[in-house]
Amino acid sequence: MTVTTSGPLPTDPYDVAIVGAGVVGCAIARRLAHHPRLRIALVEAQDDVGQGTSKANTAILHTGFDAVPGSLEARLVREGARELAAYAAESGIPVEPVGALLVAWDEEQLAALPRLAEKAERNEYHATRLLGPADLYDREPHLGPGALGALHVPGESIICPWTTTLAYATQAVRNGVDLHLDSPVEGAARHDGVHHLTTPRGPLRARWLVNAAGLHADTLDRLLGHDDFTVTPRRGQLIVHDKFARALVRHILLPVPTALGKGVLVAPTVHGNVLLGPTAEDLDDRTATNSTAEGLDRLREQGRRILPALLDEEVTAVYAGLRAATGHDDYRIAAHSDQAYVTVGGIRSTGLTASLAIAAHVTALLADAGLDPGPERAPAPVRMPNLGEAFPRPYQRPDLVAADPDHGRLVCHCERVSRGEIRDALASTVPPRSLDGLRRRTRAGAGRCQGFYCGAAVRALFEGAQG
Repeated sequence: MTVTTSGPLPTDPYDVAIVGAGVVGCAIARRLAHHPRLRIALVEAQDDVGQGTSKANTAILHTGFDAVPGSLEARLVREGARELAAYAAESGIPVEPVGALLVAWDEEQLAALPRLAEKAERNEYHATRLLGPADLYDREPHLGPGALGALHVPGESIICPWTTTLAYATQAVRNGVDLHLDSPVEGAARHDGVHHLTTPRGPLRARWLVNAAGLHADTLDRLLGHDDFTVTPRRGQLIVHDKFARALVRHILLPVPTALGKGVLVAPTVHGNVLLGPTAEDLDDRTATNSTAEGLDRLREQGRRILPALLDEEVTAVYAGLRAATGHDDYRIAAHSDQAYVTVGGIRSTGLTASLAIAAHVTALLADAGLDPGPERAPAPVRMPNLGEAFPRPYQRPDLVAADPDHGRLVCHCERVSRGEIRDALASTVPPRSLDGLRRRTRAGAGRCQGFYCGAAVRALFEGAQG
């Protein structure tokens, strides 16, 4: 098992290099690891997996009911949703099938609901149902006044995006993939049948290249002579409300979608909080993950209409993520056989749901383009620590506490995180390199006090593990 963060990169050429260790890049690495003969590198610019769009999204496992019918995205979301639901059950990734309601607030939106139901049918999703106001308010009694109806999409679920990405990376590394962190790709060229990637840690060479670089996928694409799309960072700011707000909402509450995206939603999370957001702001800066007073005010204004009582609840955190908008209404996935290269671009908010299907699609493209992956062997399953509120946490499991009392010794009381969980995360296959990474693996410091009480103890455990 190899995870590197410093020093020169290996000099021998890899069979396949994947650039970008977000949820999609990690899924592709995991899928290619089904072929033990391949020597694979997963190359990431930052100090952890899932540091870009993958860590800052709305954490929804989509049905794909509203994708563009016949598009690649529609097919991969549909297939990926089934695969990820099964994978999550096997791997211990928390999922809650809460369902969604697309709420119409005016006559124009109400008229759009039957068209959305027809679109869902074309996307092979047949479970939607139109609701009148009485049924809607019976399902969501805290909904703001004036809603005219809704489209019920019972298959929409909430999921933990942090654990999903980490599960893929863990399985990949355990099955021979080399994960190279802190290795931003600054240059790329191909000659003599080998890709040469330039990084601050020295060159990395590979016979085949997969570009899963997310917000920077177009930059890498252009280095290799392609101009198929341009990424426009689309910032989504979100507000995380305290766990006391969870009783206010039973479903994912969606607006009728627009050209800019699915709009501002109110949704529970598997961690027990309630999300309000995101905004949709097209920017030039691919690092602008800051929140703004204007954006948060806009969210509160819309939240007041959707779920008025939510605005009386405490805010636990705010955050912002950047989505890779391209101006196209589909993923930009393409194989360039003459270059032994596959682009995986324009993967937007549905990328989490579609990740396993994208990985299978990319693997097939590589094989069609000439990669001989060799024999296939399914990797051993992984079992991830549970971060979901709907399932027993380690401190609630007498068997774990009896076997290891540290699982009963809470360090972070807001999120009920035990010393044993923190210790296990620090010793895991893909360990955290920062307190933020530790938070994504355990929820330590993610609660209402934001680490005010537990911060010193958590830091001491983290620094002790660093040697």
